[in-house]
Amino acid sequence: QVQLVESGGGLVQAGGSLRLSCVVSGRTISSSAMGWFRHALGKEREFIAAISWDGSPYYTESVEGRFTISRDNAENTVYLQMNSLKSEDTAVYYCAASTVVARVIGADTDYWGQGTQVTVSS
Repeated sequence: QVQLVESGGGLVQAGGSLRLSCVVSGRTISSSAMGWFRHALGKEREFIAAISWDGSPYYTESVEGRFTISRDNAENTVYLQMNSLKSEDTAVYYCAASTVVARVIGADTDYWGQGTQVTVSS
């Protein structure tokens, strides 16, 4: 059974940083595309970042230059480093896995985590 477990969310002031982790079990991420999404109250779920099996990153425009996605295949973990956080970054953040990065970006994913809350106070 494949499980994705996110952690690292919390309350932070605007301008601060957080690092989210997504530990994957039941599936080796080295050949997978991984991604992060967020869902803010009253809004649609939004693609944030993805990383292909070879480490190429992809970002939505609103987080480009502030967020960094990375992967540690040995730890079967994907990270999302979030810097210069803004109040509009407040949301539940979800990790997702799929076979190819195009599917991740299109939210056509095979697996989802349960989410971790990020709250940015202004």
